[in-house]
Amino acid sequence: MTASRARLLPWLVAAVAAAAWLFPYAWMVLTSFKTLEEIVQDPTAPLPRHLDLDAYREVFAAMPVWRYTAVTAVMAGSIAAAQVALALPAGYALAKLRFAGRPFAVGVVLACLLVPAQATFVPVFLMFAKLRMVDTMGALILPFAASALGTFLVRQAMMSVPDELIEAARMDGASEWTIVYRILAPAIRPTLVSLLLVSFVLHYSDYFWPLVMTTDDGVRTLPLGVALLREQGTGVRWHIVMAGNVVLSAPVLVLFAAAQRQLMRAVGGR
Repeated sequence: MTASRARLLPWLVAAVAAAAWLFPYAWMVLTSFKTLEEIVQDPTAPLPRHLDLDAYREVFAAMPVWRYTAVTAVMAGSIAAAQVALALPAGYALAKLRFAGRPFAVGVVLACLLVPAQATFVPVFLMFAKLRMVDTMGALILPFAASALGTFLVRQAMMSVPDELIEAARMDGASEWTIVYRILAPAIRPTLVSLLLVSFVLHYSDYFWPLVMTTDDGVRTLPLGVALLREQGTGVRWHIVMAGNVVLSAPVLVLFAAAQRQLMRAVGGR
């Protein structure tokens, strides 16, 4: 293999991987512009005969898209902000402070990563039911305000920050809160942006917990609304389902496009 081919191979592999990742989304978008008759007659046709927007009109007519989107964005954004705010002092304590039981505390954080939310939803649901918080934004946000994954990621990032930076700040009279939020937070910004994105996307697309905790249409999230599109009418109206999923995924794609520089910095370790 020549040197030019060796340099070309990674790009070829990346292009194939990107095409494999983009193909389902492209198929979803193209299907959303078809009519139901087109889909039934030729389900494997890659392109619509003409761009039909009726599916999007029906999506916006069938549910209050803007309200569902606002509720979902507020819920996911609040969870992501709370996780970052709480992960900073927790990660700082586990990375830079010396205290008895620190290895045990790190082990507890790692153990929490192994416990899925579905394993604890019954006692959590009963607790919020007793507090009369079912069908409230608090019930959607508070159970996820602290993140074991976020604490671990922040701890790992802070371990690479020189201790001399913290000592210099203390000598200048900075408090521990100032060190955490005004000195260390900017130093690990790519990690925090990555945590913010991962948390936002995870909870923005969450179906299980909003389904358990909400019955009121006023706090219904967009994934629940899109799921209900499949149940309306007789049979599965695939063009409407696909249009609903395009509407659901569009805000996340915009968010990733806006934060891609910080995300690449975090992945590259720069």
